[in-house]
Amino acid sequence: MKKSLNYFLVIFLFIVSNLQASTITVCASCEIKTIKDATLLAKQGDTIIVKKGLYKETKISFQNGIHIIGENYPTIDAENKQESVFSIKANNFSISGFNIKNVGMSYTKEIAAFFVSKSKNFVIQNNTIDNCFYAFILQRTRFGLLSNNKVYGNAKVEASSGNGFHLWKCDNMRIEKNVISGMRDGIYIEYSEHSHFSDNKSINNIRYGLHFMFSHYNEYHHNEFKGNGAGVAVMFSKHINMHHNTFHFNWGTASYGLLLKEIYDAEIVDNVFEQNTIGINIDGCNRINYKNNHFIRNGWALKFTGGCYTNIFEYNNFMHNAFDLSYNSRLNDNKFEANYWSEYTGYDIDKNGIGDVPFRPVKLFSYVVNKTPETLVLLRSLFVDIINFSEKVSPVFTPDDLMDVKPLMKPINPLTD
Repeated sequence: MKKSLNYFLVIFLFIVSNLQASTITVCASCEIKTIKDATLLAKQGDTIIVKKGLYKETKISFQNGIHIIGENYPTIDAENKQESVFSIKANNFSISGFNIKNVGMSYTKEIAAFFVSKSKNFVIQNNTIDNCFYAFILQRTRFGLLSNNKVYGNAKVEASSGNGFHLWKCDNMRIEKNVISGMRDGIYIEYSEHSHFSDNKSINNIRYGLHFMFSHYNEYHHNEFKGNGAGVAVMFSKHINMHHNTFHFNWGTASYGLLLKEIYDAEIVDNVFEQNTIGINIDGCNRINYKNNHFIRNGWALKFTGGCYTNIFEYNNFMHNAFDLSYNSRLNDNKFEANYWSEYTGYDIDKNGIGDVPFRPVKLFSYVVNKTPETLVLLRSLFVDIINFSEKVSPVFTPDDLMDVKPLMKPINPLTD
């Protein structure tokens, strides 16, 4: 009986609080003419409707759980001032429907279109941020949704540019359906856990499309990383699930689709790595399952640059890469089995779809190029074909136990959701 009374008391208080909530309208001809003035008047649960128009404002701050809605996408011009547009420390708030431009730059202050700290249960969605240093800075936030935002920067060099989404010590966040271009890193995450990043497009950023460190138990899926300076960097993290992402057209002398640095106990499944200098650069990573990935027309599909152990590669497509695999050790503790290799020239007498002779993916010339990069100019020469064949017959420089003993005769099925 006591529990029932408590339940009805909570419902009653919720209804009363909603009845007490009010709506404040902001426009040039309204009584309230600025968003900042409206936030000073707003109480917990209130809604602020901002009419279409131009608002030259920064330092819009509040600590109440209010809802700010832009009607027909009003524009906020920050005039390149060294101040954040929205600076928020509140729970249960939402902001949507704004065009924000000319967010200032500072090397000593944390300035962003949205600076959110020590907040939880909030939504920021359907906004466009143009010409910004940082678009979103989030610190110690929980249970937030950032969705359908478009971020466009004008980054020229790394030293004078910021990130699209910058998360530090955030948990249980959802970053979904955003577009980020022209920033330093599209999405940067540090010390953040139990979060989901999905359906984002991170394109033409000058450093990384996605960059995270010391961030465990996160999931990244259905994202596109295209044409970024160095691709995507994933470092010093464990229990990561990356699936149904596309990494493509990340070209450069130090570029890759995906860099893995000291990653443990992860799942990398159903991703596409197409036309990157290196599909995946793997350094000191253990116990990772790579399955149903597509490596298509990369310089190197896989490049091992550090001690890697107990990784499993199975049911992946390796198609038309210059090098399928570069390996830097004579010892191999990784399993390659049941992958499709377009370079495989074996046969299948019993017609079971599995090649009757193993495939050795490491070419001698790949070993030579690692030692002397200038030799890459000989890639398509007859001399290279001869030395690769001789090493395949009698391995001397490449690991003799690194082979796929069950190479598939046909590619695995295309990606499906």
